[in-house]
Amino acid sequence: MTLVVVLVVLVALLVAAFVFVGWRDRNRLSGAEDTAAARDAASIQEQHAAERHGVQGEVWRRGQAGNG
Repeated sequence: MTLVVVLVVLVALLVAAFVFVGWRDRNRLSGAEDTAAARDAASIQEQHAAERHGVQGEVWRRGQAGNG
């Protein structure tokens, strides 16, 4: 009987800890400013990637013209 009570108490504590951590993390969700900053960062990253791709294409074209 004592073992069952101890196990029930342990399970109840684990469930309570899980619920508390989930509640705490939901309160930490990013706000509108974080979302806007992430969107701006992704836009800048895509712009740099496009510029890098263009430069690599030019280097490749110059290399092909020189071999002919």
